[in-house]
Amino acid sequence: MKRLFFILLFLLLVSSVKAQEYSWFYIRAKDTLVMLDFSRQGNVLVYKGTNARLKNIFSKYTVYEFKKTARNAKKKYLKRTFFVVSDNDTLLQDLLQSSNTPFISGEIIPEGNKKIYEPNDYGITSTIGDNIGLPVYLDYYDVLGVPKAWYYTTGRRDISVGISDGSVDTTDLEFKGKTKVIRKSHLADGHGISVSATVAAQGDNGYGFAGICYDCSIYGTSYGYFSKLEPLVELSNLGASVINCSWGITKPYETAQEEINKMAEKGTVIVAIAHNKKWIKIKNKGKLFYYPASYDKVISVATVMHRYEKPLDNILVQETNGKYYASNIRGYLGRNLGFKNNDTLAQPFIYPVALRTLNPAVDILGPGVGLVRYGEYVLRNKINYSTYGATSGIAPLVTGTVGLMKSLQPCITVDEVDAIIKLTSMNIDTIEANKPYFGYYGAGMLQTGNAVELVYKLATPSETAYIQNQKFKRWVFPIKAVSEKVIIQNQVFEDDAVLTLTAKNQIVLSENTVLKPNKTGKIHLKIQPSLQPACSLYLREGFPNNKYYFPESN
Repeated sequence: MKRLFFILLFLLLVSSVKAQEYSWFYIRAKDTLVMLDFSRQGNVLVYKGTNARLKNIFSKYTVYEFKKTARNAKKKYLKRTFFVVSDNDTLLQDLLQSSNTPFISGEIIPEGNKKIYEPNDYGITSTIGDNIGLPVYLDYYDVLGVPKAWYYTTGRRDISVGISDGSVDTTDLEFKGKTKVIRKSHLADGHGISVSATVAAQGDNGYGFAGICYDCSIYGTSYGYFSKLEPLVELSNLGASVINCSWGITKPYETAQEEINKMAEKGTVIVAIAHNKKWIKIKNKGKLFYYPASYDKVISVATVMHRYEKPLDNILVQETNGKYYASNIRGYLGRNLGFKNNDTLAQPFIYPVALRTLNPAVDILGPGVGLVRYGEYVLRNKINYSTYGATSGIAPLVTGTVGLMKSLQPCITVDEVDAIIKLTSMNIDTIEANKPYFGYYGAGMLQTGNAVELVYKLATPSETAYIQNQKFKRWVFPIKAVSEKVIIQNQVFEDDAVLTLTAKNQIVLSENTVLKPNKTGKIHLKIQPSLQPACSLYLREGFPNNKYYFPESN
């Protein structure tokens, strides 16, 4: 038996190494009409087009994938970006340097970005095989690094996510066989369906699209009696690992915090929306709080933009007055940006009317525009997306992320989940337009892939875990690591921030690290050789192989 185990282990390691030998790259065509004709023979594509130059080039290489994708495609390159997997990097050079080919630019995909996994219903941003689900645009999953998270885990049936947000149709293919409704909702507006789908719609089933924690189970209930958090307590008692609250009220209740503390002790993480009141209509800016989001030990979620890398990537013109504006720019808090003196080269500012509720209780941000509304498809047979930055669709992104973290390491605590989500978020402090709102928007933009990967690395003795690229003046970060080492770099903990890092082996303070707490803050770094993992990791079946591993063709 031991002999068989070591043979299988050896084969797994060999397969993992072989998967890294393939060349991945993006390449962009001259126009949107370019399509190359290939036929698939086993795992290999054979060029069948009439272009003699392309035929000669492809004859020298083995090509495994060559398909259009919306991933990594800027606005001007949409519908003319291809994802390619071949046996050699020089294929990209040949396609770009040779005359009579339809390609103008491209870049090799770094080795570190190959750790991704995609189901067969990943929409039009998918890169491998054919998407046989809905043709939906899931670029926000790409920005959050969801395929990177799926490399480690896609969820587990024994991890349940609680949905306290209205109706869930248990007969729909996305929820069938994995969903239990505790209390039906009188609402039929698709809200609960959309929320549930983003959290845990079944992936790899050739239908619809994949939820974040798509192999997780679902408990659904109604939020029509939420004043004293009864539905949350009910879901927690049933064993929900994380509960989504895409709703909120402005009145706190005395006993609510006590109930939340009890749920946290059981390991239940609660994710709730900071809400959608327009900043311009709030009398005391940053002082409007919604609950349960603003209770302690609840992850409060607000809105950020995600799609375009820079303002100049998406300049639009107002029809009424001819003024330029930019929309949905990554890392900016507001839906739309204006320019002083109508100069698009000037520093952009956020239109206050485009901002939603922000306050000091906000923990994390998520994309709020362009999210698939699955309820619209179920009820009206329409593919529709969110357009105005409401937080109801954002909380499920965080809830699904927590579900993945819990699936990978079930005994991770509520405080550790909160800390890791913040540590791995994308910092947006340096964006000039965001600076007036500093202290009101939490740690930055959610990065699902980084959060799940850090859970894995902290709990794996052979790995190196990185804490990096953030700046914190508050919050508490309890971290335990059995990894080979923990490297802290380009990282600031100052003022009220509390970092308690206990490592089994080694802690390295690398470049640009600042540890400068005040009397309220604290830095405690400790090496504890006896430290053991809190519980075993539960990796995706087939890990570390992924959808991009192509065995040799016969």
